[in-house]
Amino acid sequence: MRARSHAVLAASVVLALAAGPLAAPAFAAPPAPASRSADQRGPDEEALRAAVAGLPNQYATAALVRVGTPGGDWHGSAGVRDLASGRPAHPDARFRAGSITKVVTAATVLRLAAQDEIDLDAPVQGYLPDLFTPDFEQPVSVRHLLNHTSGIKPGDGLGDDFAELYSHRYETLTPQQVAASAIAKGPEDFVPGTRQQYLNINYTILGLLIEKVTGRSYASEATRLVLRPAGMHHTYFPGTDPRIRGPHNRGYQAVERPDGTTRLVDVTEWNQADRWAAGDMISTTADLERLLTKLFRGKIVPQPELEEMFTTPAGVPGADRSAGLECREVGGQVFWGKSGSRYGYSAVVAGTRDLSRTLVYSVNSTDAKSAGPKPVADAIAAAALQ
Repeated sequence: MRARSHAVLAASVVLALAAGPLAAPAFAAPPAPASRSADQRGPDEEALRAAVAGLPNQYATAALVRVGTPGGDWHGSAGVRDLASGRPAHPDARFRAGSITKVVTAATVLRLAAQDEIDLDAPVQGYLPDLFTPDFEQPVSVRHLLNHTSGIKPGDGLGDDFAELYSHRYETLTPQQVAASAIAKGPEDFVPGTRQQYLNINYTILGLLIEKVTGRSYASEATRLVLRPAGMHHTYFPGTDPRIRGPHNRGYQAVERPDGTTRLVDVTEWNQADRWAAGDMISTTADLERLLTKLFRGKIVPQPELEEMFTTPAGVPGADRSAGLECREVGGQVFWGKSGSRYGYSAVVAGTRDLSRTLVYSVNSTDAKSAGPKPVADAIAAAALQ
């Protein structure tokens, strides 16, 4: 049995926040860590504690971390459940997993492919003829959707910036409306399969495909084929419900006032039905760790379909995304994983293919959708993946 350490690091004081660039989620190589001896196989607990110490701060209000190594596991939590009470963050909290939903969607499609219900090389126009217009003369295969080489343009949303989106946070934009708006724009000016563009629309259409071939809802099929086999008993798809059911740490977005100071807006409640099969899953770090291990061990998607998740499209310059995952090299090791973000919540699930090193975290980032610096997430990654 692996050794296990559990750390709870909580701050009880709400900090004043200054304006400036804040944290953003990413599954990316962390800053180069200090060297460690090659035979030191367990997690660096001191570095992990330091990475999440001092929360809440201007970058995040809470963090949940799970690291797995051959020498043992480390589970930690830090920060507060909510700024009003200052109670310690719930270590088993549910959170919005964002685009990590795509891992589940890809696995669902690949399970259906293994059952001969979907042909990965078949044009999706044949499965969804009522969706596509004659402008899409080039065939877009199911595989093109999985690896983001479809050439389909992004669909419409409920706004272009935080203020506009926040004002519509209780409204519903259906996946069907999103897909129709994307198709109405016509295809990109490249042949499908020749350029990789990471877009939610690919997985929105995959959700529609799942429903078309099974005759059942996306949520029911993803639950049946992936969540249950993975043992993800605390993960669900909220649909139009704006709440996070069960224990959770509240999410906040930093908003600049006219005088240059910053206030935090509670963004926990949000109807994100338009994200759907591309990014509307609510989960826990323990459940995502189960997904990673069961998936990589071939317990959810069988061979040869599993290889799709570890294969980037050949001949596509700069392609680093596969079916549901993306790959990064860190310290000479190749990690496969996925990041996800919704306002108030940033998450990552990643691991080497042999599972010799795994990382799952959820950071309640105060600027989760920003492309700017991400000190808390970077510190966690540096401590976990060195």
